[in-house]
Amino acid sequence: MNGKIYIIGTGPGDKDFVIPKALISMQNSDIIVGYKTYIDLIRPFITDVELVSSGMKKEVDRCSEVLEIAKTGKTVSLISSGDAGIYGMAGIMLEIVEKSGTDIEVEVVPGISAATSAGALLGAPLMNDFVTLSLSDLMTPWELIVKRIKAACSGDFVMALYNPKSKTRVKQLEIAINTMLEYYKGDTPVGIVKHAMREKQEVSITTLDDVLNQDVDMFTTLVIGNSQTRVINGKMVTKRGYTY
Repeated sequence: MNGKIYIIGTGPGDKDFVIPKALISMQNSDIIVGYKTYIDLIRPFITDVELVSSGMKKEVDRCSEVLEIAKTGKTVSLISSGDAGIYGMAGIMLEIVEKSGTDIEVEVVPGISAATSAGALLGAPLMNDFVTLSLSDLMTPWELIVKRIKAACSGDFVMALYNPKSKTRVKQLEIAINTMLEYYKGDTPVGIVKHAMREKQEVSITTLDDVLNQDVDMFTTLVIGNSQTRVINGKMVTKRGYTY
């Protein structure tokens, strides 16, 4: 008899920001599988459940392992930080289950995304239409990412940028910001959030002209304002169009 697979978004990682359904699903699982950093984040508050971790770039192997465990009749939770359906494990896990031809039950449990975590800490920058963009070209060709940046700018979208910069991937952020400056004013507000809702949290607001001078890494989410975004009492706010 087959078991069940939960694909769970654990949010920022702190227990206070994991939804109750996710906590219950993990605690009721036989095994929880995830990237080492995400397993370490839940370790303090998940008890009496076997935790299995693996390294970066092992996503396919991780999903295959989850599937094999579920085939033995066990309930398995596969975790991602943020929301599992936003640059997380939900897509690949569903694809692998389909390819296997099994009828294992899969349930996706939502989590608080990096974009909404950053948005809350910055104020209300996502009040109107916005897009999320990852600057990692590991899975998506860089030329397509630039095309999407230009399209977002043409539509005057607020942008939440994931994976903006790493030790080996530096030029992409510079290209992205310079591309945005072709469309947006240099004083456009930009929110910088590191380790959102975690122990090392840092939150600051700068401008599109100045963001390349700031310390940005893979733990950072950038929120790029649009023509309607202002800084009000130290908070980023994007107008929705209300009259008052």
